[in-house]
Amino acid sequence: MQRLKRFLWSKQRAISESVRDHRRTAVRSCHNSGKTWTCAGVIAWWIDCHPPGSAFVVTSAPTAVQTKAILWRELNRLHSAHHLPGRTNLTEWYLPMRGGNEELVAFGRKPSEFNPSAFQGIHSRYVLVLFDEACGMPRSLWDAADSLIANEESRFLAVGNPDDPGSEFAQVCKPGSGWNVIGIDAFETPNFTEEPVPPELRHLLISTTWVEEKRRRWGEDNPLWASKVRGQFPEISKDSLIPPSWIRRAQETNLEPAEPVELGVDVGGGGDLTVFALRRGSVVRIIGTNQNPDTMHNCGEVVRHLKDTGATVAKIDVNGIGRGIVNRLEEQGVPVIGINVGEASSELEAFKNLRAELYWGLRERFEAGQIDLDPNDDDLAAELVSLQYKLTSTGQAQIVSKKDMKSSPDRADALVLAFAPGNVGPLIG
Repeated sequence: MQRLKRFLWSKQRAISESVRDHRRTAVRSCHNSGKTWTCAGVIAWWIDCHPPGSAFVVTSAPTAVQTKAILWRELNRLHSAHHLPGRTNLTEWYLPMRGGNEELVAFGRKPSEFNPSAFQGIHSRYVLVLFDEACGMPRSLWDAADSLIANEESRFLAVGNPDDPGSEFAQVCKPGSGWNVIGIDAFETPNFTEEPVPPELRHLLISTTWVEEKRRRWGEDNPLWASKVRGQFPEISKDSLIPPSWIRRAQETNLEPAEPVELGVDVGGGGDLTVFALRRGSVVRIIGTNQNPDTMHNCGEVVRHLKDTGATVAKIDVNGIGRGIVNRLEEQGVPVIGINVGEASSELEAFKNLRAELYWGLRERFEAGQIDLDPNDDDLAAELVSLQYKLTSTGQAQIVSKKDMKSSPDRADALVLAFAPGNVGPLIG
């Protein structure tokens, strides 16, 4: 990156050199390792180091936001700062040619904008295909993209967090795949190894503070610890309730908010969080948390969130101190439903208790793609991916209890309450 005057730490140099030396490079990386910054530099180098018109770059990511707001945003910054030739926009790079015309030399697209046949017709001596957030890319697009590098001098670079062991990205990262695989563990990055880097770069990389926060919040056995911190594909139990691929799809889905508008409230006790989840149709977000055990304070929080959001009802877990909150809110005429998830299920043959029934309904929503999650809420994703179920001796589904989990799934419990049907309550007895 001498022309760009960019400093690369050791793993970034390894990625750049691999694209130079290997036809296929896969990078499974921890969070905040500088991989997108590196990819933008690789694209700029690829276009700039080859004769105009002889090189072409195709980039893709699972969503338009990931394409425009992440990789191409970084590429546009690079293009402007270093006065690279031609012009760029949100997803395209054009170069001037000898005849005075312009020619498209790079573009970024999300999968829904094309099917595999859309790769056809792209012919250049030097083609670079780049998949960002590669875990989310479907198999059909891997096959189609691979057809673009049929000649000797083209390259394929795939980068991403190794979230889903069932993905095509996981397959190309296995030994013997024919890909040069580079792993980036948080503990190999400069803030842990003290590798000399400029101060401005150190501030952009994964920090020791963030890793320690996630160690306490998730635990080292959580699948997200493996992918986001260690840069490794997690081992997923066959008893996992919601597979990582379904969670990732929910984070990448963009559904329209609709009715009903309802709150799910998991009331914390013993140091656990009280969590407020707002559901607008199939779109759900965590809108508040606190660790205040005071009943009156949390009553006030419920009322405030109902007013601020226009939610028609708050559905609250009445196990423990939640019962007192529901009783007080009912006295005030606040629209509230108390739900005791330890009560019997309405389908006794299928589920051990109401908690299992509600969580199974949530699982079916994920399976059908009828849920839209905050893509930046890693803590919720960590709780969801850690949920497990088992069958009793009579064949009933049962969710592994909170006391058997490494940490309490407070956010997940608020989520499941937000989607609980209104006819399950009131169940205060």
